Amino acid sequence: MGSYGRDAATLLIEVTFGLYIIIVLLRFLLQWARADFYSPISQFIVKATQPPLRPLRRIIPGMGGIDLASLVLMFVLQWIELWLIFAVKGFSPAVAAIAMLSVAELLQLTIYVFLFSIIVQVVLSWVNPQAYNPVTVLIFNLNEPLLRPARRLVPTFSGLDLSPLVVIILLQLASILLVHPIRDIAANLV
Repeated sequence: MGSYGRDAATLLIEVTFGLYIIIVLLRFLLQWARADFYSPISQFIVKATQPPLRPLRRIIPGMGGIDLASLVLMFVLQWIELWLIFAVKGFSPAVAAIAMLSVAELLQLTIYVFLFSIIVQVVLSWVNPQAYNPVTVLIFNLNEPLLRPARRLVPTFSGLDLSPLVVIILLQLASILLVHPIRDIAANLV
């Protein structure tokens, strides 16, 4: 397979696995945030993730309100995605390297989901702060567990809520201090 074919195959693998991993991640995060599961978006997420999660939940029960089956499913999907990408590119890294890289990629994806949703929430609060929309409600529900503690620490300034800025900075720090070292460890294992 030529370089163009490898690039095309890599793109298809990343898109196919990436979209489904995001859906599973959103299900996990919305459960964690105790968001409304009766909205059309939540129902779509539940229906899209139910087939693989139903049998997994029989084997892997939740613990302390955390849906471990979703975490395992995300990890396995991410591991398979990375293994396929390495295989397409002609590499054969160690299983531990792919596992570490999978953890790093899932943490980075989680950070990106929160960064994106917080930015969307801020923009929505400027554009139409009192509008009701199922997407808006889900975004606010998703971000509230991160924004609530930040609001307690950072007071409003002339009616301006600076907690999203604080959380964005903390998420960027988490990426630098947590995700990057895990990626470096994985690179050393390859």
